[in-house]
Amino acid sequence: MTFTELGILPALVDALAKENITEPMPIQSAALPDLLAGKNAYLNSETGTGKTLAYLLPLFCRIDPAVSELQAMILAPTHELAIQIQRVAGTLVQNSGLPIRTVLLIGGTAIPRQLEKLKKKPHLVIGSPGRVRDLIIMKKLKSQAVRSVVVDEADRLLSDDSLVSVRNILYSTPRTRQVIFVSATEHTTATAAANTLTEDLVMIRAGAAPVNPNIEHHYLVCEERDKPELLRKLIHALNPARAIVFVHRNEKAELIAGKLSFHKLPASDLHGAYDKSERKKAMDDFRKGDTRILIASDIAARGLDIADVTHIFNVDVPTESKAYLHRVGRTARAGARGHAISLMTEAELRLVKRYETELGITLSQVILREGEVLVVET
Repeated sequence: MTFTELGILPALVDALAKENITEPMPIQSAALPDLLAGKNAYLNSETGTGKTLAYLLPLFCRIDPAVSELQAMILAPTHELAIQIQRVAGTLVQNSGLPIRTVLLIGGTAIPRQLEKLKKKPHLVIGSPGRVRDLIIMKKLKSQAVRSVVVDEADRLLSDDSLVSVRNILYSTPRTRQVIFVSATEHTTATAAANTLTEDLVMIRAGAAPVNPNIEHHYLVCEERDKPELLRKLIHALNPARAIVFVHRNEKAELIAGKLSFHKLPASDLHGAYDKSERKKAMDDFRKGDTRILIASDIAARGLDIADVTHIFNVDVPTESKAYLHRVGRTARAGARGHAISLMTEAELRLVKRYETELGITLSQVILREGEVLVVET
C-alpha cells in the first residue's frame, strides 16, 4: 500500500517525496492503520527500519494546528536521540507546510530559555523524561490536552530509573490519550511495564531478521593492549567512508581519539564529551563529514540514525548479544551494505559463538597482513 492508501495527509505524502521516500517500509505499513485510529501500541522492529516516521506521521495527522494546545509528546532516553527526532519532525514541518509547532525539551539547556519557547504554545514536545516531568510539575507544561504520548527506546525507558518519570508523565495526561511504545528489541520487562501503563495494547512487529542481512560480521584476535593500534591499522586498510567505534570507558575513548589524531585521522569523541555542547559538536562534525570516525558508547549511540555509516568497530566487545545487535544496526541502513569488525582477546572469543547462536549470524575471523584485511580460511 502507498502512504496515501494508508491514510496519510497529502501534505505529508508530498513532504516525504521531497526526501525521496515514496514507499512505506514494513513497520510503517503495519503500524499506520492502528496508530491513525488512536490505538495504544508497542512497535517492535530492528534498527534502521523507519520506526521514527512510523509514529511521527500519525502524530502529525492527529494534531490539529488550529488548536493552540500541546497535543503530543515524544520521550527519548538520550539528548542525541531527542535531537535527532526533533530534526526529523522539523523536516516534516518544513517540507509539508503544516503549521505544527515543535519544541525540544532536554536537560543541560537553561530552563528559562525553554520556558520562552513554551510561550509559543507548541503542538508537539520532544524531550527527555526528566526535563518534561519537571516542567509539568512546575505547571509550565500543560499536558491536559495531550492526545498521544510516544515512549521511544521503551526497553530502556521502562526498565530503569526513567520508568518513574514516564509513569508520572502519563498520569498527568488524559486517560483517553494514546500511548505508543517503540523499541528495536523485545524485552519482557519493558513489555510487562507497558501493559501496566496502558490498556488494550496492540503489539506491532515487522522484520523477520533480528540482524540486517546486508551486514558482514568479522572478528580479529589480539591482545587488549594492542587494540588501539590495531584499530588505527584497520581504518587505514579499510578506509571507511564513515565509521563508528564502540568503547566502554572514557579513558579508552580519549586514548583512541589521541592516537587517531596523531596519525592524521581525526575522530569525533561522543563518548568522552562531557556536556551537551561537546556532544552536539561531535555529532555535527560527524554528520557533516568533517570527521569520518565517531567514538561512542552503547548509551551515547542508542537510537542514532546516521546516514552512510559503512563500518562498525567494536574495540570493547559487548557481552550481551542484544548490545551487539544495537551496535551493528548503525550500519547498512536503507538497503546499503555494512561491515562490523570486533577486536577480541582470546578470553573474549567465547562471545563469537554466543552472537552466532542467539542472533543467527556468522562471524568470520580476519587478520591484518601487509596492510590488508584477509579472511582466515576455515
